[in-house]
Amino acid sequence: MTDATRVVAGTELPAAGTWKVDPGHAEVGFVGRHFLLTKVRGRFTGVDATVEIGEKIEDTTVRAVIEMATVDSGDQTRDDHLRSGDFFDVEQHPRATFASTSVTVTGTEATMVGDLTIKGVSRPVTLAVEYLGHARDPWGNDRAVFSARGKINREDWGLVWNMVLESGGLLVSKEIELVLEIEAIRAS
Repeated sequence: MTDATRVVAGTELPAAGTWKVDPGHAEVGFVGRHFLLTKVRGRFTGVDATVEIGEKIEDTTVRAVIEMATVDSGDQTRDDHLRSGDFFDVEQHPRATFASTSVTVTGTEATMVGDLTIKGVSRPVTLAVEYLGHARDPWGNDRAVFSARGKINREDWGLVWNMVLESGGLLVSKEIELVLEIEAIRAS
């Protein structure tokens, strides 16, 4: 245990305080299905987020701002379509936000509920979060590492564009998996 960690109910967890997400070591991604078969992955490279670890671990909060124009799925045509009015409409809604509302912790795992706002629409999202551990980088920064997963129906945020296939299926899945891999640096 270091001064960047503490033991809570027999489990080593990050110390209370402010932890800033390192955008260079953060994967804020999503997975959808094309033809409801092939997984298509994307991520947002413009992320600004802060984790406030509470003295009582259940008082922990997360606040994040995602620059929607930074979407990257590995295909420029698809990314341009995602930025358009059919999906994220980045000209009118350049940012999405997430603000946690509750955290329930059991050991190194937690359930985090928060409000995700996309295109001006806020809806609750539940994330299964896992604390993977602590590391001190070569420059003396303490890092807490987290992984999180959740599922949403994109249509709940007005992201309804789709095409019906000849077979009767849809081109793009409604269900989207959220995938986050996060390193947060302890603020001094």
